[in-house]
Amino acid sequence: MPRRVPAVDRAFDILELFLRTPQPESLSVPEIARALELPRSTVHELVGTLVARRYLRALEDHPYRFALDVKVFELGNAYAATLDLAREGQEVARRIAAACDETVHIAVLDGTEVFYIAKVDSTNAVRLVSAIGRRLPAHCTAVGKMLLSGLSDAELTERYRGVDRLPALTANSITSLDVLRRELAAIRQRGVAYDNCESNADARCVAAPVYDHRGHLVAAMSISFPTIRDTPERFCMLSKLVRLGAGELSRRLGYRGTIPDPEATLDPPPWHLERAGPERR
Repeated sequence: MPRRVPAVDRAFDILELFLRTPQPESLSVPEIARALELPRSTVHELVGTLVARRYLRALEDHPYRFALDVKVFELGNAYAATLDLAREGQEVARRIAAACDETVHIAVLDGTEVFYIAKVDSTNAVRLVSAIGRRLPAHCTAVGKMLLSGLSDAELTERYRGVDRLPALTANSITSLDVLRRELAAIRQRGVAYDNCESNADARCVAAPVYDHRGHLVAAMSISFPTIRDTPERFCMLSKLVRLGAGELSRRLGYRGTIPDPEATLDPPPWHLERAGPERR
């Protein structure tokens, strides 16, 4: 378990004390110190920091009393937006899965990993087994590469700082950051991301972007399917469905920008073309 930082613990204790205090009640430094059994000097420093970061504010008519400030509201809104994304995503994923009977996922990016927040399983006997809450290396998955494609090169470099070789889940996983950069550039061009047996040796995946009301890339939706059911015709159908689902979810989240036509024909994925030239890794 990671080591806990006492000062951070105490700062959260102060914020949680305000959450337990009936509103619109405010608290002073002595009241906080008594309630938490902390030295006044410690509380004074922590409250000063929380005020500077806009998690607490001093009352205009009583400058030595404090109440919650706007940053707490923003955090609550961000959490609520995540709940909306999971709830709305599950509903859209259910319909997309019903249309193709393959496993549908919705994931968000957390550092260099993807975190699955919604999924609907295929009813086929042969299907991808996964779980909500699962994490995987972003560069090994279609949803992850879709989300990484929304980062600038500087942001990507920062996330993978100190990483010489990317971890592999299968023989097909990308292990070079330079190769990953080239793939992300291709994803930006075509608007969908592929997983060619990179996270599971027996499964492929296609993913599309999900945007929120601010136009931010906040999630990705994917359809995963076993290689034994992969044909050019079926892949074309699945790529249209995932774009349709991701576009619908984006609209539900308030996105008003341009959504590419899901019926637009994509070039065949690499594995449906004859392989030529050196290996990409």
